[in-house]
Amino acid sequence: MSRITAQAAPRRLHLNVNILHSGFVPSAWRLADADPRAFIDVGHYVRVAQIAEAAKLDAVFLADNAAIVDQIDFRPITALEPTVLLASIAAATTHIGVIGTASTSYNEPYNIARRFATLDHVSHGRAGWNVVTTADLPSARNFGRDAVPDHAQRYERAAEFTALVKALWDSWEDDAFVGDKTGGRFVDVAKVHPVAHRGQHFDVQGPLNLPRSPQGHPVVVQAGGSADGRDLAAHHAEAVFSASQSFEESAAYRRDLNARAAAYGRTGVKVLAGLTTIIGATEAEALRRRDELIDQIPWRYSLNRLAGTLGIDAGRLVLDEPLPADLTLPGDGNGNHTFFQATVAQARRHGYTVRELIRSLAGGTGHRVIVGTPEQIADDIEHWFNGGAADGFNLMPDALPDGLRDFVDGVVPILQKRGIFRSEYEGTTLREHLGLARPDNAQLWRKSA
Repeated sequence: MSRITAQAAPRRLHLNVNILHSGFVPSAWRLADADPRAFIDVGHYVRVAQIAEAAKLDAVFLADNAAIVDQIDFRPITALEPTVLLASIAAATTHIGVIGTASTSYNEPYNIARRFATLDHVSHGRAGWNVVTTADLPSARNFGRDAVPDHAQRYERAAEFTALVKALWDSWEDDAFVGDKTGGRFVDVAKVHPVAHRGQHFDVQGPLNLPRSPQGHPVVVQAGGSADGRDLAAHHAEAVFSASQSFEESAAYRRDLNARAAAYGRTGVKVLAGLTTIIGATEAEALRRRDELIDQIPWRYSLNRLAGTLGIDAGRLVLDEPLPADLTLPGDGNGNHTFFQATVAQARRHGYTVRELIRSLAGGTGHRVIVGTPEQIADDIEHWFNGGAADGFNLMPDALPDGLRDFVDGVVPILQKRGIFRSEYEGTTLREHLGLARPDNAQLWRKSA
């Protein structure tokens, strides 16, 4: 079992940027200086990562889908495969972490273990894997299924999958590679172990075909908000991307996650709350920017997107009325719990109409949106961090790269001045950025047991 050591004092804020192609707001690609082809331009992603690294952010993150799950008649989508793209980013940077998404429902453990161990070697210890189970029907159909696998079954598979990936990462002891030219001894084969796994979902012999990577394990990240998702995170994740709309909700989530982790003998899981920022020199300027972006989103698009999150027909949504009162988890509980719960909570808490809800979410779904000056955004971040609602934030700027530049030029210096965010990197690996220990090799524990 991977062990996590809590970060030593002083506690430091963690900031990660989610490179959502042109930006979080669906109309970001329509801005005058935006490039509509950015979603398939490696140079765009590299530029964003370099801006983030110059500001000493912890990592860049790439989400992923195994299908077209957005309305491509209006908006760019996640298109490029994350680990290939992250390898290019790693080659163009030196310190910033590179975290990519890979599904446990539509991959095999050996391939994912190899892919992310390779990324960790290529980046010299900066890789992270975001574990998802994938709840959309288009993805299921791309892998020969007529329906999304049952929620509980997806998480049972994910738990076995993740444990097996970690075992494969441990299949070489740290000193198994010898490289002794004089003695003609390349690898100490006594220190390379088969995993010989026979489980409910997978049979894998192993070992992995490359040495243990610089971090031991690439950092394991997870993003589920359901009870099953939280339990998976508590058992295996070292950082969690959450989607909470209020301080109280996020603080409760963090307490629950840490209690679940403690039951597995683990501490120090980092909660990085999703946060979209729309920044202006004045609050009025920030509101004008928000309105400019939202006014370029067709209501048809926003209604369809919201209906997809809620798992209902768009015809049930009336712009100037509240959400329907009888909403239940999409797919009879088999859909995405996280964004459903966050979206409904936002609407109910404020008594929003559908129109007001869409504007509050900046045309998106689920994640919290702050519109304001750098000082206002820094105040909010500091409040959540010092109050124990989050260990940091998974940033989703309104538009990229401009929205990120606004954040790093305006907000980051304030956070640095207040002493909660680094001015320089203190290490070179993603684990060092996050204050996480390098995990011991589980194979050694087996040998000594």
